[in-house]
Amino acid sequence: MILRVPPHSRMRALRGMGSRTLSLGRKMLDSMRDNLPRGTICIEDLEIGLARSVSKTISDADIAAFAEISTDHNPVHLDEDYAQDTIFAGRIAHGMLTASLISAVIGEQLPGHGTVYLGQSLKFMAPVRPGDRVEAQVSVQAIDYARRRVTLDCRCLVGDTVVLKGEALVLAPSRKFD
Repeated sequence: MILRVPPHSRMRALRGMGSRTLSLGRKMLDSMRDNLPRGTICIEDLEIGLARSVSKTISDADIAAFAEISTDHNPVHLDEDYAQDTIFAGRIAHGMLTASLISAVIGEQLPGHGTVYLGQSLKFMAPVRPGDRVEAQVSVQAIDYARRRVTLDCRCLVGDTVVLKGEALVLAPSRKFD
């Protein structure tokens, strides 16, 4: 179920949905505070170089939840004993879990709500480990106003190390059509 209510009404909407949902809703609201500013930047207001980011510490619980959702139970992500004998010498987060932070920036901030993914290229540069703080950065690289297409430079960093880089092509919201 997707709730589409204004931010000030979110908790009120969640209250009527049971205690489990209320608990999840509080966690969701707490995590969203890290993503400000949120909303929509219409294509008419975008400029080359405009950038947004989000940071998140990747926890064991995040990795386990992603494994369940994605059905990717590769032991390099979940089993420390197994992972010790790999090139990584320890557990690593799923690459797509890291990449999902780029999706969070695109869908929540730049361009934001109403954006539709058309394509994404990714190059994984270094592993992300449980406990690493990942910063996903997205910036406007090119704009095709006539077709509402925006090319975005995307990267994720742990400290000063680029762990993922790529490019996204999106259909941006427009005041004329949305």
